[in-house]
Amino acid sequence: MADPRGFLKVRERELPPNRPVEVRLRDWKDTHAHRAEGQPFLQEQAGRCMDCGIPFCHQGCPLGNLIPEWNDLVRQGQWADAIERLHATNNFPEFTGRVCPAPCETSCVLGINQPAVTIKNVEVSIIDEAFERGLVRPQVSQRLTGKTVAVVGSGPAGLAAAQQLTRAGHTVVVYERDDAIGGLLRYGIPDFKLEKKHIDRRLEQMTAEGTRFRPGVEIGRNITWDALRRRFDAVVVATGATVPRDLVVEGRGLAGVHYAMDFLTPANKAVAGSPVEGAPSAEGKHVIVIGGGDTGSDCVGTSLRQGAASVTTLAIGKRPPSERPASQPWPTDPILFEVSTSHEEGGERRFLASTVELVGDAEGRVVALRVAETEYLPDGRRAPKAGTEHEIPADLVLVAMGFTGPETDSLVAQTGAGTTDRGLVHRGEDYAATVPGVFVAGDAGRGQSLIVWAIAEGRATAAAVDAFLQGSTELPAPVGPRTVALRG
Repeated sequence: MADPRGFLKVRERELPPNRPVEVRLRDWKDTHAHRAEGQPFLQEQAGRCMDCGIPFCHQGCPLGNLIPEWNDLVRQGQWADAIERLHATNNFPEFTGRVCPAPCETSCVLGINQPAVTIKNVEVSIIDEAFERGLVRPQVSQRLTGKTVAVVGSGPAGLAAAQQLTRAGHTVVVYERDDAIGGLLRYGIPDFKLEKKHIDRRLEQMTAEGTRFRPGVEIGRNITWDALRRRFDAVVVATGATVPRDLVVEGRGLAGVHYAMDFLTPANKAVAGSPVEGAPSAEGKHVIVIGGGDTGSDCVGTSLRQGAASVTTLAIGKRPPSERPASQPWPTDPILFEVSTSHEEGGERRFLASTVELVGDAEGRVVALRVAETEYLPDGRRAPKAGTEHEIPADLVLVAMGFTGPETDSLVAQTGAGTTDRGLVHRGEDYAATVPGVFVAGDAGRGQSLIVWAIAEGRATAAAVDAFLQGSTELPAPVGPRTVALRG
């Protein structure tokens, strides 16, 4: 390691500052202000890495990122080597470095008695510096196998699988039903968290490598799944878990009540210059966001930028602790109270809030929520506490309660593919579906999860597909929820 006493010399954890709230609320650009001097500050922080004999940050990262290695290289200013080690395990560090919750940091050994290393910021700095220096170039396969693969879905799992398979020499076509490639990266995550230029420049690299993209094509409708199977040697299902969890209360059908994605998607399209007519807007409205996760946070930041009169987030459970509880010891990833950049910008957060009813006016529009305090029953269930009901004014209600699984109707009807009790696409130890030649990557087979898991599963699925097509594979398969059994 570059400085074996670095973690003793620099004990404070320091991150680049966010742009001032009053400034960033006026645009949709990245909330983070990147330091002009950059490298000296970053190298100090990277030098805090202890280069542990057993790096538990590896355990925290589903991709198995070689964190101590590229921390050391950044500390020494060896950017070309740093991006090589980072890309060895992660196809898209510009995405994970911005929107991953960084379970690696809660596993950092230094975090036992000091603030953890700023792993996520070092990661995103490496890839940004690499693009700036022209170190990210197309990796074109020197041979073609003659095999063809269709990847359905262009989120992080689909893109990772596509890039790995293209580099292995297969002809890969990525199908996306939206009008642009990127999945939830494109239209689910607002630009203030992930500017779309980061997606576009990576797609330029993938196109130069030979991956073909077909946006605006819905498999199951424009092309049947069976027709796709006949046309390609293998098919990767990477459609994500897009079925939202609903709020089942009286008044759910009132106008002004929307799923989070029905609000975020057109908002993101408008930022991209393609406004959707009749899309819900928060301008001048009292907005209630039901759900306290990342999607709910995105709704808060978007509503504030659209000019909402007020924004209130309701979470049914207790407020998480600010410090790691004894029941979630290091190196586990604890559930902690977090303040996102959107929560910094405004709005109110309420915990132990159970929605009892949506109240409407004579015209059928929502005007209020009837809310009660959440009570924990002896059997662990949660229920509204009697006598605590009260109303909160609401003109726009956004249901951000997560997702239950993938859309499987057309896949099952047209191929006979099996599903699990949870409604996920059934897959075996080698990521193969119950239909020959079909493989499942990411949330479609795993359920709602993190972007880092999606990329890891995309890479692992690519290794399984390559082994299926070639009899063996040299593609790396990250350790994931299922171990890929490869021949050769």
